[in-house]
This record gives sequence, structure tokens and C-alpha cells, in this order.
Amino acid sequence: MEGLLQFLPIIIMFVAMWFILIRPAQKRQKATVAMQNDLKRGDRVVTVGGLHGEVDAIEDTVVYIKVDDGTRLKFERQAIGRVEAV
Repeated sequence: MEGLLQFLPIIIMFVAMWFILIRPAQKRQKATVAMQNDLKRGDRVVTVGGLHGEVDAIEDTVVYIKVDDGTRLKFERQAIGRVEAV
């Protein structure tokens, strides 16, 4: 019992780290994957590199984005950082 009491602060610290750092990061990652899977033609998006455009076509792992001058660019689905509100 006495040995367990010595490790109690360390156990509490690991549990706190889980709730403060790891769990929120997992939630953000799940939300990002859901957003990338829900992409549809016509969505205004911003890539992780900062490129703004409109989704023109979607394949399994690839998204084609049209930029303002009509240029069509090919990106991996994971490169989409966020969908802009219309």
C-alpha cells in the first residue's frame, strides 16, 4: 500500500496530461478527418499551405481545387485544412 502511495502523484500527473493534451488532440484529429471525408463539389476550402479555392472534383484520396483564375490544382485530401463558411 505504501508503494502505491509513492506513485500516486505520478499516476495523477499522467491522467491530467491525458485530459489536457492527448484527448483534445484526438478530438481535433477526428473532426479534421470527418471534415475531409465530407468534402463536396463547390465547397470553398483553404489548404494547409494557405491556398484558397473551390472544390471542383473529388476522387478517393485526391481533391481538385479551382482557384480564382480558373486554374485547376490537384491536392491530397489530407492537404485540406478547413472549409470556409459561405
